[in-house]
Amino acid sequence: MALILSIETGTDICSVALANDGELMALRESDEGRDHAKKVALFVDELLRETGVQPSDLDAIAVGKGPGSYTGLRIGVSFAKGMCYALNIPLIAIGSLDALTEVAREDYDAGILDIEDEEWAKAKLCPLVDARRMEVYAQVFDNEGKALTDVVAEVVTEESFKEWRKDKFVIFGNGAKKCTELLSDAVFVEIAPSARGIVRLAEEAFKAEKFEDLAYFEPFYLKEFLVIPSKKKLL
Repeated sequence: MALILSIETGTDICSVALANDGELMALRESDEGRDHAKKVALFVDELLRETGVQPSDLDAIAVGKGPGSYTGLRIGVSFAKGMCYALNIPLIAIGSLDALTEVAREDYDAGILDIEDEEWAKAKLCPLVDARRMEVYAQVFDNEGKALTDVVAEVVTEESFKEWRKDKFVIFGNGAKKCTELLSDAVFVEIAPSARGIVRLAEEAFKAEKFEDLAYFEPFYLKEFLVIPSKKKLL
């Protein structure tokens, strides 16, 4: 059994989950802007108090590694690494698109998604995380959560993901809605990133001892972060 704290801060949503042996115990999340630096610490404190868990009881910290918001990922990963250093416990990194797909699969199992069983059996799942303008971070999965493609930064056109759109093509995430006109044959469902999508994957990683090197681990940005000088003239 493993007591794992999971953190997802790669988008506008700040989400923290506590799980024991792969079963969700408690969850805190907010979509009120990008004040993640304050919220993540507050949510962790609330979850530990609510469940009566001491920090020293934790077996590992899991974090959504990206791709996603540069700032959000830095906050989540830095906080997770800090806790791991302080508690001398391992860090687990889970792909944010893998975790988002896990949320979709959980919602389907709970009967939340309006998709027939026959269609779901052949469905291709495509989480889309906004990367500004018409670009998204994307990856295609089957309905069991197995990755069928690598993660890509895709400027979406009518031809995007064409080979996977022969079956039911389900898109979700904060970059999906803007793509509905171009991907007119896709099924758009409202699914948001959540640390609950990390829970089962983190438990599997813990059992397999797939831990990160605390000294060298960095978020998976996919693209380099570019600082663009302001065009405003300083007086």
